Amino acid sequence: MSFKVDLDVFAGPLDLLLYLVKKHEVDVTEVPIAKVTEEFVAYLEVLEELAIDQVGEFVELASVLLEIKARALVPRPEEQEEAVEPIREDLVEKLLEYKQFRDAAVLLEDRAREWESRFIRSHTEELPRKGPPATIHFADAQVWDLVGAFTRVLERQERRKPRQIIQDDTPIEVHIERIEQELKDKGKVAFTSFFDDDMPRMRVVGIFLAALELVRRGTLITRQKHLFDEIWLEYRLPTESVSEGLS
Repeated sequence: MSFKVDLDVFAGPLDLLLYLVKKHEVDVTEVPIAKVTEEFVAYLEVLEELAIDQVGEFVELASVLLEIKARALVPRPEEQEEAVEPIREDLVEKLLEYKQFRDAAVLLEDRAREWESRFIRSHTEELPRKGPPATIHFADAQVWDLVGAFTRVLERQERRKPRQIIQDDTPIEVHIERIEQELKDKGKVAFTSFFDDDMPRMRVVGIFLAALELVRRGTLITRQKHLFDEIWLEYRLPTESVSEGLS
């Protein structure tokens, strides 16, 4: 069984790059290429594992980052030293442009939520949304925080034992029901508690996709107190907005 995923929670490669830049607490114009490239590739490996439809876009940006990093590390004659700058400048320009549109979208979402809180929609206005939904954030954690936690789960499995290919045809809905039941019983559950070292890799992927799907549906949120801390899954309260915690 193979997974083919098309989840709208993955906004795109520039969104991941912006997240990594913010994580290092540097200005967008000062992208730490060496550090970001290594982390970006690690995230890419997870996205390839999930076989999401947009993975080609991430591969393309990863190749650009690797090229910039390689050119910066390899000694070159003086007349060729500036060859890397146009590539980097082009990337930074695209990232700044993406950030500008993303910040504008966040502002519009905030205004829309404020407007909706003042005026109750009539029944005729409750029509299904068309087009891709707005970027989903998970309260204190973002989608990339969850992917990062999943990356560490996979790395832990790799260190404990050789990788084994074991078929696991458990439907994602089964994992969804399990997660929901755990939340009903305990109120909140640590994300990593759903995984163990002996679990088949395909089941690990299935559980991760189930968690993403529940967040996409608005059933649960994820919370993280500090960067790299445990991520906790909780039911979303009716009063909590899907974009709560947007930064």
